[in-house]
Amino acid sequence: MKQGILAMMLLFAASGVMAQDVPDETVMTIQEMLAAMQCEMDPGDIEPTEGGFELDDVFCTDGQYDIELDADLAVVEKRKE
Repeated sequence: MKQGILAMMLLFAASGVMAQDVPDETVMTIQEMLAAMQCEMDPGDIEPTEGGFELDDVFCTDGQYDIELDADLAVVEKRKE
């Protein structure tokens, strides 16, 4: 039984790490989009979500934001912090 629990824990840990991976091409596209919006952010703050991506601590010329993108990288929500 302990082996089964350990195996499940390892499976969840591995899937959590893989779920956080964002392809380099997607990161570059997001960074280019932000630059066009006069914004920038740490690429490590790009988090995949069920239907797209959440961008935390985006710094723009008019302030700091959290931005949600859909799967096509279109802005769904932009919240000022």
